Amino acid sequence: MLTQTAFLLLAAVILIPLAKRVGLGAVLGYLVAGVLLGPWGLGVIRDVEAILHFGEFGVVLLLFVIGLELRPSRLWVLRRPVFGLGSLQVGLTALALAALAMAFGLDAKAAVVIGLGGAMSSTAMVLQSLAERNQLSDRHGRDAFAILLFQDMAVIPVLAVLPLLGGGGADFAPLRMLGAAAAIAGVVLAGRVLLRPVFTWIATLGSRETFTAAALLVVIATTLLMEGVGLSASLGAFLAGVVLADSEYRHELEADLDPFKGLLLGVFFMAVGMGANLGLLVEAPGVVVGLAACLIALKLLVVFVVGRGVGRSAGSARKLAIALAQGGEFAFVVFQLAGQQRLLDAEVIDAVTVAVTISMLLWPLLFLFEERVLARIFRTAQPRPFDRIRAQGNPVIIAGFGRVGQIVARVLALKRIAFTVLEADPQQVDYVRRFGNEVYFGDASRPDLLRAAGAADAHLFVLAIDDVEASLRTADVVRRHFPDLAVIARARNRYHAYKLMDLGVEAPIRETWHGSLALAEDLLGRLGVPQAEARRTVERFASHDEASLKRQHAIYQDEAKLVASVQQAREELRSLFERDEAELDGGETRTESVG
Repeated sequence: MLTQTAFLLLAAVILIPLAKRVGLGAVLGYLVAGVLLGPWGLGVIRDVEAILHFGEFGVVLLLFVIGLELRPSRLWVLRRPVFGLGSLQVGLTALALAALAMAFGLDAKAAVVIGLGGAMSSTAMVLQSLAERNQLSDRHGRDAFAILLFQDMAVIPVLAVLPLLGGGGADFAPLRMLGAAAAIAGVVLAGRVLLRPVFTWIATLGSRETFTAAALLVVIATTLLMEGVGLSASLGAFLAGVVLADSEYRHELEADLDPFKGLLLGVFFMAVGMGANLGLLVEAPGVVVGLAACLIALKLLVVFVVGRGVGRSAGSARKLAIALAQGGEFAFVVFQLAGQQRLLDAEVIDAVTVAVTISMLLWPLLFLFEERVLARIFRTAQPRPFDRIRAQGNPVIIAGFGRVGQIVARVLALKRIAFTVLEADPQQVDYVRRFGNEVYFGDASRPDLLRAAGAADAHLFVLAIDDVEASLRTADVVRRHFPDLAVIARARNRYHAYKLMDLGVEAPIRETWHGSLALAEDLLGRLGVPQAEARRTVERFASHDEASLKRQHAIYQDEAKLVASVQQAREELRSLFERDEAELDGGETRTESVG
């Protein structure tokens, strides 16, 4: 076992950085490593089943960490996409695959089994790949997460249906449903009542190892409980994470478990690659590849139709369909259980299992094809036209309607001050319009759109664009074409502020500046510094830093001079505070002596 583990780690060390360097992503790297090490590759590892079971704990930890990041209030907000999109995807995909199976000559029961198993996607692969690309917060990423969550919850009814299809266990399904409900209620209750006090007590011990061990124990105990009542282990881990999402130990739990999660997920993906029966692929390549292609094509079509049917844009629906186009690890469980119930023949099980595995192996390439080819084709061939702007004469124009722009707009609306909003991200435009915001899709760096928005007559231009390059490009256009229009700009950092000042934007506001000052003042107060003194300290620091910013703007492109100026400013600030403290101490001494 140690030898096999050594080869697994060696493959991860060599192949994963290589896969990332060429843009293939870690998931595909792990899958390729598994194929090379497995029985149909170099044959280094033969006991694939043991590796797979070991790696499945990585999926469990992934769902636990995701649960930690999803507060119950946010989960309630997701109820519509979870049960709406999820039920549509699973139901329609299962029907389509069942119909295809019957067309190949299988009976109705076998077709239902294949439809239910094939409708599921790989939670681990999808979430890991979306996280790698920072797409979990995108529209298609949120929809994919909701559908995958529903798939995990659909495990229990699917497993309950199989014995009924096999002709046994007529009263098994109600008992399993009851046991599942009791287990879920037990996890929620225990999490609310017991886990927080337990972690509070462990935290007082000051032992990080004990804290990590307790976190792993919670995950393992929850998954064992869920598996005991026939539920998905990943669903149990997810519930445990959601219960602890409001805990003050959420971030520490996530940090402690993250290394285990990443390593075990890699083992799981390699095990999937090892399990690919390439021998069957050699014997009947047309059948296996055809089944895998049919699975991917049907899932692409159904999920795209579902996405468009619920109002998603064509691009978002396409990305969602590609994200869920592969088969999932749960299909292996369904097909094996169906074999035990004599619903599927051994030959059929081997064929559909390899087809699902191949779909999982091919999926990262499909994901890459969408990013490298399809996204560019559709972006070039079908650009969305900018909106026709009708709002003119408003005193304020806001460019960028993200975190900063939305807050500015809400404050202006409270004071009944009219404004015009321009946003260049079509997905963001569609999203904020759902909440009743009036936003125009347009690039604020285009002079013709600025004129249409009334920039020639406006009093203030709020530059709240998040992207630094787009922000600077817009500032340059505004200063050149509308020199009389005052610009209030948001800067992401000090360097962005310097570049904006180069373009003639006076006093750009750094986005984390005021929040950091407020946090520092609150921190001093909690450390026992009197409120007046804390405020005076922060105000003095802010004044000195603003002056340094203006002074260093003239030399920021000369690194040597900038470093010297920063060091000088630090010494000036230290001397300033030492002088203030000396004056304050002297004043107190004189007061005491007079008294």
